[in-house]
Amino acid sequence: MKIYIIRVGYVAVFVGFLSLIISCENEFTDIGSNVITNTKFDTDGVFVDIVVENSPLQKLQSDNISRQLGQYLLGVYSNPNYEKLEASIISQITIPNDLIVVNKAFGADTTVVTTIDTVFIKLPYQVRLAISTDKSYKLDSIFGDASKAFNLNVYRSNTYINTFNPLDPTKINGYFSNDNFEKTGTELNAQFNFPFKPTNADTILVVKRRLSNNVRYKNDTVRFTVSAANNIPVPFARIPLKKDVFKALFLDKYSSGEFASQQAFNDYFRGIILEASGNEGSLTSFSFDNANSNLRPSIEVYYTNTVLKSGSIIVDTILKRDSFTFNGFKINKFKMEEKIYPSNNEIKIQGTAGSEATINLFGPDLNNNGIADKIEELRTNNWLINDATLTFYINQAVDTAFAPDRLYLYKSDNYLGYQINSQIKDAISEASFGGINGFLVRDSNGRKEKYIFKITDYVSDLLSGETNYSPKLKIKTHNASDSPTTGNDTIFKNFSWNPKAVTLFNSSSINGAKKSTLKISYSKRKN
Repeated sequence: MKIYIIRVGYVAVFVGFLSLIISCENEFTDIGSNVITNTKFDTDGVFVDIVVENSPLQKLQSDNISRQLGQYLLGVYSNPNYEKLEASIISQITIPNDLIVVNKAFGADTTVVTTIDTVFIKLPYQVRLAISTDKSYKLDSIFGDASKAFNLNVYRSNTYINTFNPLDPTKINGYFSNDNFEKTGTELNAQFNFPFKPTNADTILVVKRRLSNNVRYKNDTVRFTVSAANNIPVPFARIPLKKDVFKALFLDKYSSGEFASQQAFNDYFRGIILEASGNEGSLTSFSFDNANSNLRPSIEVYYTNTVLKSGSIIVDTILKRDSFTFNGFKINKFKMEEKIYPSNNEIKIQGTAGSEATINLFGPDLNNNGIADKIEELRTNNWLINDATLTFYINQAVDTAFAPDRLYLYKSDNYLGYQINSQIKDAISEASFGGINGFLVRDSNGRKEKYIFKITDYVSDLLSGETNYSPKLKIKTHNASDSPTTGNDTIFKNFSWNPKAVTLFNSSSINGAKKSTLKISYSKRKN
């Protein structure tokens, strides 16, 4: 009779199967944490040799068409231990309703002169309160050397972003991190190669309102807060844009067909490209889905309408602001440095389109029967699997400042030239216990030491004969969208806006006690 593994914490399942377990083996005295101790069984463990190799990525899906990403990276991350990354963002723009430059009617002898005071891209930072004062914010989600600037240029995109695949309209479209987007015209930013350097000091912007004769009318102080009850200003980056260009592209066309609807606008102005470049600097992760619309990235246009009578007498002044949110479809473009890692005792794990690790758990299938020979050998033992743990040690001699807090494990197969990725069973069956885990573990001195994965149910099914499907596994930096959302969410979609990186020891014996391992703990009936 098959014996099921029960974990402590599965109260409902435990109650349902308790009578079944007792009837199968009355001598069980302890059922918990997958370990059985009793007079009829011996418990032991065995280490299984695995093979771990570097698995560089060429691209990954990086759009929000089929799954909302929320986070997008912008900037440069350059570390000699890993591939240099230049992260850019392509986004559609949402137009406000009822756009109109002047919303008042005037007599026939009056004219209105519109002056753009400033136009800029607003990028609110993700922040947390500074514990020492609770009166200011610290920047969050910054990776790399924030003391050095990278180059940022802004372009108008001429690539139309489709919902459906143009080659097969029955399928949802997908954009990848290495896709190219056509630019139209020259850069839109007022300063070419704008030096972008994140800082929490950028909390206020003073907009100088000017009349048609260039005389300063007043100053507007621009600041954004998380709520009306909280008056602490949130830091935001601002990239000045060319005022004359946006007057021609936007304000002068408000009453034209290009602004008649969002669909018409998307065809006219197909998107904005924020292009990062350089050899130094930092990466910033920006949120595009903040519940507070003022804290979403946008193009901000401030302008002053001077109403003149008889061509020279100022009779009215109308101050306006139009905000164009980065909304709709968005894509992260990752330009990765071509870097070949040496064949040694290490593996490199780097987020975005960097590199992953490929794991062969049970070796080859030499007799070509569809089952790894090692699995067949282990099946003859008739073990009851209590625990299966993969452990990967960090090479602490390599920079660990941006080591991920968690790595993720998934199955990867190739079928008729198609890449098939799927969730490991434990990611679903053990969801209430953290799934397959993969969390960073520190040593007694607080140093980042290793990552541990629990794949007990997966290994148990293989060694019991429940399944023969044993593709290669892959390790990546954990992304919020990696974990399955339901018990039926078995397809793994490889997104990543997590740029962190770490160097692990592989399975080579030269690594001694720190080589990557698979340990199987089991119970076996006594003879």
